[in-house]
Amino acid sequence: MQYFPAALQDLADQFARLPGIGGKTAQRLAFYVLGLPQEEAQSFADAILEAKRTVHTCPVCQNLTDREVCPICDDPTRNRGLICVVAEPKDVIAMERSREFNGVYHVLHGVISPLNHITQDDIRVKELLQRVAAGGVSEVIMATNPDTEGEATAMYISRLLRPMEIKVTRLAYGVPVGSQLEYADEVTLSRALEGRQEI
Repeated sequence: MQYFPAALQDLADQFARLPGIGGKTAQRLAFYVLGLPQEEAQSFADAILEAKRTVHTCPVCQNLTDREVCPICDDPTRNRGLICVVAEPKDVIAMERSREFNGVYHVLHGVISPLNHITQDDIRVKELLQRVAAGGVSEVIMATNPDTEGEATAMYISRLLRPMEIKVTRLAYGVPVGSQLEYADEVTLSRALEGRQEI
């Protein structure tokens, strides 16, 4: 027995396809959208279509942009000899929030994950190698997540870059600011000790 009109169920099903959205949340979102005034619902739909129409990957760094080249690649004050490799576009935002990095980025759009059938051919490694081979790059910082897939991806890319004789570094790991040592796991403490600095 169908409890909802077909169009409402289809809307909930579409929301349920989004990452991190379960069935109940999808239903809640569908009811919310259905309760919007017609103009707001149209604006919501238009925003989705406009983003799909205008947003594309930057031909240089593979980040998302609505311009020919993204604003970071277009900024003449950025250090083009320093490339920070991240897994997703949202990681660029996280790095930029720190206001500590003045280089440029390369977005892989994923990490190598055999369990999810994602290989090195499914992410933007080839484009990174072309950028480095073009010259002018002195260091590549691997800033993938410190999990199994992120580590495997970082190691794979570092092996490919080694013959190009450039410096390849990895973000330091350690105990997060504001946390307590008693709650840190052994791997985190071990990496924190390895990456310790003089004060």
